[in-house]
Amino acid sequence: MAQSNHLIDLVHSRIDEFLETRLPIVTTISSDLTPLVEFSRQFLSGGKRFRALFCYWGWQSVGTGGSTGANGDSDHALTALEPVISAAAALEIFHAAALVHDDIIDNSDTRRGAASAHKLFEGMHGQSGWAGNQVAFGRAAGILLGDLLLGWSDELLDEGLAAATDASAAARARIEFNRMRTEVTVGQYLDIFEERAWFSQPETELFDRALRVIVFKSAKYSVQAPLVIGAALAGAGPDHLDALRAFGLPLGIAFQLRDDLLGVFGDASVTGKPSGDDLREGKRTVLVALARENLTDTARENLDALLGDPLLTEAQIGMLQRAIVDSGAVERTEALIDSNVAEALAALKGSPISGAVTTRLMELAETVTRRAF
Repeated sequence: MAQSNHLIDLVHSRIDEFLETRLPIVTTISSDLTPLVEFSRQFLSGGKRFRALFCYWGWQSVGTGGSTGANGDSDHALTALEPVISAAAALEIFHAAALVHDDIIDNSDTRRGAASAHKLFEGMHGQSGWAGNQVAFGRAAGILLGDLLLGWSDELLDEGLAAATDASAAARARIEFNRMRTEVTVGQYLDIFEERAWFSQPETELFDRALRVIVFKSAKYSVQAPLVIGAALAGAGPDHLDALRAFGLPLGIAFQLRDDLLGVFGDASVTGKPSGDDLREGKRTVLVALARENLTDTARENLDALLGDPLLTEAQIGMLQRAIVDSGAVERTEALIDSNVAEALAALKGSPISGAVTTRLMELAETVTRRAF
């Protein structure tokens, strides 16, 4: 645990250091651009750093840097860690970019208990009394902030790859990062596609289609890709990478299934989002697909009619929550989480991953899938 905490501190420091180098580039153009860096700091200051942790333990799983753990205090130790610290920090900046864009797509007002990026820009417009529509300004500025963060994630990754001693390993890590970026972008498209096209799809396909969204929008980039990027950067061979993929994909699915439950039933003080937010956004999740299978015709029609209404009242949210619970979908989702975690842990048995790293990965599996409501 201490090693993971120290790793998080190093990632925080690397992100801060990187933003400091970008601040003069931006402000030299105009002081009006300062909010772009300030809001970037705000969105990169929080979070659980799961992606950074998976990247680091993917790196450590190879064993090439095992004697240079995150507890090392020497300049040599920090230099040896530079490639993976920068890669882990790049993943966190990529994640921030994805959240900024995701909140715009979903019309979400909050993120981690505070205003989302486009809402911050919207508020800045309103407080300053500028011309034009403040909502349109907020959305446009938010899109550009997400684009800026996306570019910065690439720049920081490149700094880490340049510090790697094995050029071929760095190239493999870049390939994995590029694949992740493509998969999460098309996964986001699939998410918004399913929200709007679900009614034209065969009823028997809705579960599988919702699961496909989980795999490409979240599971791969939240768990599997960070593990593989870290391991590839450390020089892992094909068998080792396959073992991490076999562990990371089902764990990533379980991670998102837990998020889907939190999106419907989560406590706002814990999740940083209003309770039932996924219902207002119209998310066609695995949870919703499972609920529809067992609802009466009337209850299913009511769910379909209300899901996606941004003006849902607390009473309507409560009614939908009760319908989902009564359908048995919550128990079935919990069972899916358990089975995916079991599949992930089984993949570690007999793998080339050391016992010490296996223990850390098992601890992380518990942490990311047992978050409380």
